[in-house]
Amino acid sequence: MDYGHDLHFGVFLTPTAAQADLVVTAALEADVLGLDSVSIQDHPYQPAFLDTWTLLTHIAARTERVTVFPNVANLPLRPPAVLARAVATLDVLSEGRVELGLGTGAFWDAIEAMGGPRRRPGEAVTALEEAIRVIRALWTPGRAPRIEGEHYRLDGAKPGPFPVHPVGIWLGAYKPRMLELTGRLADGWLPSLGYAAPEELAGMNERIDAAATEAGRDPAAAKRLYNVNGSFTGDGFLQGPPSVWVEQLAGLALDEGISGFVLMADTVDRRDLRRYAEEVVPAVRELVEAERLAPGSRPVAERVEVAAPAAGSGGDGDHLVAIHDHLRQELAQVRDLVEQVARGHLDVGSARSMINTMTMRQNSWTLGTYCESYCRVVTTHHTIEDVNMFPRLVRADPALTPVVERLEREHHDVAAVLEDVDRALVAMVQDPGVGVAGVRRAVGTLSDVLLAHLAYEESQLVGPLNTLSIGGI
Repeated sequence: MDYGHDLHFGVFLTPTAAQADLVVTAALEADVLGLDSVSIQDHPYQPAFLDTWTLLTHIAARTERVTVFPNVANLPLRPPAVLARAVATLDVLSEGRVELGLGTGAFWDAIEAMGGPRRRPGEAVTALEEAIRVIRALWTPGRAPRIEGEHYRLDGAKPGPFPVHPVGIWLGAYKPRMLELTGRLADGWLPSLGYAAPEELAGMNERIDAAATEAGRDPAAAKRLYNVNGSFTGDGFLQGPPSVWVEQLAGLALDEGISGFVLMADTVDRRDLRRYAEEVVPAVRELVEAERLAPGSRPVAERVEVAAPAAGSGGDGDHLVAIHDHLRQELAQVRDLVEQVARGHLDVGSARSMINTMTMRQNSWTLGTYCESYCRVVTTHHTIEDVNMFPRLVRADPALTPVVERLEREHHDVAAVLEDVDRALVAMVQDPGVGVAGVRRAVGTLSDVLLAHLAYEESQLVGPLNTLSIGGI
């Protein structure tokens, strides 16, 4: 069960007011480390917590790449019409970096103490369905909608402001009726490991998919994100070294349809956040991409074979382009981060993102670890091509031998440039006085060499990969 979604990796933070600076710093670090999202749990009745929506706005203003979302918004204390305008506003201000995690609510005594309604389970699900319709109506241009529900209504309220991208509504759902609602109406499913064990995911997915099909929707329309926690020590699920995490998370992506993993970072220290971002995330991406290209290559005992692309859905060449697009996007992030650090060496006070909260040396270290992570991804991708894809191509079409030989030589050229990047990073981190100029030159050379290599490979191989049968690449 692999829905083929792009993988998403985020962090899930507890908005502890007494540690507000640490919460914000963790969010900024997630942005610099290349994670996809920062999410905040929402318990408005908790006096020890910062307000989630205010905190998300602050984080969005201080970051550059990450998506932000409540995980999940407490609907009984956040009227959907007001929430719709708040989400749309932040999406406009952040240039499309907002999603909406939404739930029915819990801890009803505390909700009632804040003046909110107390709802029975059935009422809570009905209210959530009505809220989704209200929110989407106010995000849709046109005439003023009229919605008459048991819990929420719109009576001529004008739509707007409108999000600048299609904001996803992701539901925290576990019980049958909530799972069915997810399949019928939601853009995503957002369960947590503590409430939905890995062995329970298949049955929950089946209920979501059945409801989607019955409603005339493609089951893949609902993206599956999973809030997870673990430790880099011990023995068990997400207990052990990064290699254990990589195998288990890749297994969930390929076998259980989970395409997003959100680390509950309040249960681990920031060193583990870095380890997750630098060692686990890129390796999971590469393993899943490799398995999708070559089913059977994943080193685990049991697999679910990935179906061959349907007619008109794109072939192996298109998958190769998708992998290259990811490498190009990550390379652009590396170059942008180099420029941030370069600005920081010149004027720490005016630089953005982590440079506002870390020393110059710490920023150099962060740049170094991010670049090293990217270099590992590139090396792994080229190794998979050399060992798996290229031999199959030559066997299927010997006329491609000169192309493959050139690509293999270029892999060695890229490897040499990666070594230059590594040497420049070591010099910068060991001696801050060296500055970032050497890294900037090395990354510039890497960009020129790698982009030219990817372009040539696509020009020569996309067509053959889309037409040749080479064993499931």
